Amino acid sequence: MNYKQEISNTPVALVEFYATWCPHCRNMMPVVDRVKEALSGKASVIQIDADKSEDIADNEKVEVYPTFILYKNGREVWRDTGEIDSKTLMSKVESYLMD
Repeated sequence: MNYKQEISNTPVALVEFYATWCPHCRNMMPVVDRVKEALSGKASVIQIDADKSEDIADNEKVEVYPTFILYKNGREVWRDTGEIDSKTLMSKVESYLMD
C-alpha cells in the first residue's frame, strides 16, 4: 500500500488505524462500515490493521487504537482516538467535504 497515494486519491480521506485484538476497534467496525457506505463516492474511508502495517502506523505516530485521521487534499486536518459515534464521525468528514 502506498499510504501517501491512498490519502491523496480523493480530496477528503478518513483513515482508521485499528488492531484486531482491540475491543474498542471491534466496536467501531460496524460504525466505520456505515460511514464508509454513506460516504461512498464522496470521500475515501481507509482501514489499516496497524499490526500488519506497523511502518505506516509508526510514520503517522499512531499510539492508541482506534485512531482516526482525516485528510483534506493529502494534509492532516483532524485526528481523534477511541470510540466515536457514527453521527459525530460523519459530521466531521462532511464538514471538510463542504470546504
